[in-house]
Amino acid sequence: MGTGNIVGEKIRFMRKEQKISREQLAEAASLSVEQLERIEQDEDLPSLAPLIKIARVLGVRLGTFLDESLSNEPSVCRKMEAIDSISFSNNSAKSRTHMEYKSLAKSKSNRHMEPFMIDVLPLQHPTDYTTSSHEGEEFILVREGQMEISYGTEKYILNEGDSIYYDSIVPHHVHTYGDQSAKILAVIYTPV
Repeated sequence: MGTGNIVGEKIRFMRKEQKISREQLAEAASLSVEQLERIEQDEDLPSLAPLIKIARVLGVRLGTFLDESLSNEPSVCRKMEAIDSISFSNNSAKSRTHMEYKSLAKSKSNRHMEPFMIDVLPLQHPTDYTTSSHEGEEFILVREGQMEISYGTEKYILNEGDSIYYDSIVPHHVHTYGDQSAKILAVIYTPV
């Protein structure tokens, strides 16, 4: 089972283990019951913002949904090992899977940062996207291609080798600049 198929399963398991109804979790995470049901059944790809809200309600780190083990040892991820990926939506039904995340630390439990290598596909409609916000901070380094970061009312164009560090509470959206794919290293921190 790939990483993309375990997030909903883990959410459902943790919710039932804590004896929280689907309705209670949906309300506390500001989601509709139908949306949560689709997430739990792995029919819907959650964006990071609702996933972070779900993690907070369940009292776990965001990375808990991706963890492979309970080891406190350092996590080494070799280049060829970062092939399992998960896609999160970006709150836009028109471009639900424009980013494919490869977790670089899923074997490290109790982590506070989530490092990902992300393959970013161009948006089908470059001006039609929805920003999201959540607690925490993000760091992005462009490895290949060009990226546009919409942050509040500003837009930042990043080229290969450029980086940006920002507060995630400000509405933002990360996408390619132009019609070429890109690759980024992203580190996401969310307080528990």
